[in-house]
Amino acid sequence: MERLSKHETAAVERAAAGPLLDKVERWAAINSGSSNLLGLATLAAVLADEFSDLPGELHLRDAAPVDTMDGTGALRAVQHGQNLHLIVRPDAPCQLLFTGHMDTVFGIDHPFQELTWREEGVLGGPGVADMKGGIAVLLAALKAVEAAPEARAFGYEVVINSDEEVGSPGSAALIAAAARGKRAAFTYEPAALPDGTLAGARPGSGNFSIHIQGKSAHAGRNPEDGRNAIVAAADLTLRLAKTKAVGLSVNPAKIEGGSPNNVVPDHAVLRVNMRPQTLEDQKRAQSALEAAIAMVGAEHDVRIHVHGGFARPPKPMDAEAEKLFGLVRRCGLDLGQDISWRASGGVCDGNNIAACGVPVVDTMGVRGGAIHSDQEYLIVDSLAERARLSALSILRLVTGAFA
Repeated sequence: MERLSKHETAAVERAAAGPLLDKVERWAAINSGSSNLLGLATLAAVLADEFSDLPGELHLRDAAPVDTMDGTGALRAVQHGQNLHLIVRPDAPCQLLFTGHMDTVFGIDHPFQELTWREEGVLGGPGVADMKGGIAVLLAALKAVEAAPEARAFGYEVVINSDEEVGSPGSAALIAAAARGKRAAFTYEPAALPDGTLAGARPGSGNFSIHIQGKSAHAGRNPEDGRNAIVAAADLTLRLAKTKAVGLSVNPAKIEGGSPNNVVPDHAVLRVNMRPQTLEDQKRAQSALEAAIAMVGAEHDVRIHVHGGFARPPKPMDAEAEKLFGLVRRCGLDLGQDISWRASGGVCDGNNIAACGVPVVDTMGVRGGAIHSDQEYLIVDSLAERARLSALSILRLVTGAFA
């Protein structure tokens, strides 16, 4: 760490000195699946207590109202947990944003609930990498920077949301508001690869639930009077699958509906995910979706209603993003860490932050792997490693290295 100033050296040492693993173990023992409201409330209270060690104003914010389409095509309200929101020195000249999520993909009834040591230095467990380890890194880095003289020169907001794994429908507005006026942002998703590689450009993502309303009739006596919603849904599925192209992936994922064999089915719901690489690809995807729906509606004489949209805009690597990645890379080199990045097919809240015009590195969390599976693991040494990287990167943002 020969290239670090005295204050920088002290900060990175503080960041790595705390009980990071203990926090991850305690937090991962709390099931916080996206739909487990009790577990999320328990974890939110624990995190609020932890983050209250930082200065500023801390609140647990209710999620915005959200509805979803069920298998009959009806819309119903969905509840999401509260979101932690911390505001520190909002009048300081340099303003940054830090985000993470407390929810996991492992519901209360999922069999993957226990922490186990896979091998020395490798901890397996639900959310240890994605992203309770990342939250521990963020908290350690902020505490370390708060003890530095430079802390007075910057303000920040922290948002730890409860619904990232389901697209952040109840927290997207909070994140967008927090991003307003920020110079840069870090999000604490795990590294894209176990070696610490960051995720660079990301595609966008749109999730659509498409309700096809047909007309029932007797399948033997008068089928010509019916309008078969399942057939229409199948036709729409094939048409949408054919819109896949360079810059756009399309995944028709599920058809729900139907009726007894002797009845022409009068309803179906098609679930589709579309991932465009650029905003132009997103416009093309939207047009293709609308054209396919219009054609299927006309040809099958059915009514079609679409619920959903592109909640995650594409995140390209623009000039400002490259500058921020470059700063993180230089910090890594000064710490003896080789930091690189590559494009990722996944999406996260970093997409939404970038869409607000704020450069963001969204994989500042731990090294690990097998996320979203019962083989998820955390490389324990990366807790201190990434805490050092965050603390140094934040300090250099504050002192003008990203001017």
